[in-house]
Amino acid sequence: MEIDYKFDEDKTLSELSRYINSTYSLHYARDKFQATEFIIDGGHGEGFCIGNIMKYAQRYGKKDGRSRKDLLKILHYAIIMMHVHNVREEHESNERSINTITMNTK
Repeated sequence: MEIDYKFDEDKTLSELSRYINSTYSLHYARDKFQATEFIIDGGHGEGFCIGNIMKYAQRYGKKDGRSRKDLLKILHYAIIMMHVHNVREEHESNERSINTITMNTK
């Protein structure tokens, strides 16, 4: 079934995908690791992502005018935040399962 997108979401998602792909070849990804990975691994992913979303949202229309790149960065950090959220949810779910097993074996 073909969807008649009213707000060009298909084109925006394609543009976002190209932007994200480009970040893996820029200075953000040195030696196959992105600094964001280290920040997330250090337990600061949520604050980092939300902070950057706020930074680029507040900057939109000011520093470089109405920069599309700022909007792409907001969306990229939101996607990274979804990853942080999913990892946390999975970790918490695993902990609940372990706690349930431990309680049932006492």
